[in-house]
Amino acid sequence: MHLLVIEDDPKLGPLLRRLLQGDRHVVELAPDGRSGLELALEAPGLEAVILDIGLPDISGLDIARRLRAAKSKLAILMLTARDTVNDRVIGLDAGADDYLVKPFAYEELSARLRALARRAGAAPARSGASLESGPVTLDEHLRKVTVDGHRVELSPREFALLECFLRHPEQVLSRDQLLDQAWPYGVAVTPNAVDTYVHYLRDKLGPAGGQIETVRGVGYRMRAG
Repeated sequence: MHLLVIEDDPKLGPLLRRLLQGDRHVVELAPDGRSGLELALEAPGLEAVILDIGLPDISGLDIARRLRAAKSKLAILMLTARDTVNDRVIGLDAGADDYLVKPFAYEELSARLRALARRAGAAPARSGASLESGPVTLDEHLRKVTVDGHRVELSPREFALLECFLRHPEQVLSRDQLLDQAWPYGVAVTPNAVDTYVHYLRDKLGPAGGQIETVRGVGYRMRAG
C-alpha cells in the first residue's frame, strides 16, 4: 500500500516508516499536522493515512474531517493515547476507519492495515503470505507456525520474534532491533527480555530452534534452513 504516517514523535514516526517499508509498503512521513494534511491532499495514489490525534499544530481530528471531506475513499487509521469509549466514538465520527490505542504492538497495526486494504478492495502486501526456513513455516494470515508440518503454539512475542528472524535470514539483528519490532511501542522493557524470549522460542521450535544463533556481543541471527 501507499501510506502516509503523520506522527510528531521523533522516535515513533521514523520507526513506523522503517517497519512499514520492511513490509514492502511505500511510506511517506510527515512530522506535523500541517505538512501531513498538505501531503495527504496532494500525494497521488495515496491509499491510507496513519494519523496521530495529538499533533501540536493541527488536531488529528480536524485533519481526519478535512481528509474525509476531500477524499472519501482514503483509509484513515488513528493512533492515540486516549482510550475511553467516548474518545473512540469522537475519532470514528471524525472520519477514521479504525482506531489504535498507544502503546500498541506493530503486528496489530500491520493486521489492521491488512483489514483496511481488504475493505477497500486492495491487495494487501502481506495477506496470506508464508515465511519459511528449513522445517519452520510461519503463516502470517492464519498466525500459525509449524515445524515439519506439526503446529507449534507461540505467544504473541515469540511469534513476532520468529517473524522478524524469518524476514531477515542470515542477518545479525541486535537486541534493540528485535525490541523495536517485537514489542509494543511505549512499553518499558529491557534488552534482557529478548534473551529470555529467544530462549523460549528455541525451546518451542525443538531441534529447529538451533537455527537461531547467538552472535556474542551483538544479538542473534537465524541461519537459512
